[in-house]
Amino acid sequence: MKGLMFVATLCAAVGFGLPASCLYGGEDAEAGFVSLFDGKSLKGWHISAQTGHSRVTGNKSGGKWEVHDGAITGTQDVPGNGGIVITDQEYGDFEVVLEMNNDFGPDSGLFLRSTEDGKAYQAMIDYHDKGNLMGVYGEGMGGKPHVRNFSFLDTPDRIEANKNAPFPLRVLPQSWGMFWRHGQWNELRARIVGGRTPTVTTWINGVQIMEWTETEARHPARGGIALQVHGGGDFTGQFVRYRNIRVKSLD
Repeated sequence: MKGLMFVATLCAAVGFGLPASCLYGGEDAEAGFVSLFDGKSLKGWHISAQTGHSRVTGNKSGGKWEVHDGAITGTQDVPGNGGIVITDQEYGDFEVVLEMNNDFGPDSGLFLRSTEDGKAYQAMIDYHDKGNLMGVYGEGMGGKPHVRNFSFLDTPDRIEANKNAPFPLRVLPQSWGMFWRHGQWNELRARIVGGRTPTVTTWINGVQIMEWTETEARHPARGGIALQVHGGGDFTGQFVRYRNIRVKSLD
């Protein structure tokens, strides 16, 4: 509720003019959610080195994943080698919410219905120049879909709106620096429903960012929830951080 009040106040202050339907909330917004992370260990999760992001080590390690200061923290374990940390439990239709405070540079992602080798509908957490948050990407599925309505410029407080986006950007680019709080914890949320032709909806800090519906059955209807450290480059000195991770099954 605090997050919703913050967004509503901010929208009014900077003139977003958002309809109520764009804001996530309501009396029962958090009802039915269960925690996926105890804040102390990776209990209920495991690291997978089966993705293409772990090729540097011959798929022997999947990045470096630890718990620090109440957050799941990930980085490349050796230059260029990443991977995923994935829930032991699989889910079908669900909604997942977490808080993120990543360094600006590493490429990450929130994987929905992920396989052990990292095929998933990804809610994008490409927190870097030319990257995007909460667009939808077909990870390991030939990059289909790849839908986004904004891209970062050279710093995390500057974005540009993408032309002809399939879903309109609800945040004015000139107000992004007030809406998104780099170096602090921001809330990311994603929902996937609908069997093998799902609809994926995402939010940032309570504001709807994307909605996209699959048109063909090309991925399992169930899978894990995963967090990614991307392979390539050398990001061993930079980190992704996630906390307060919880899920609501919608089956």
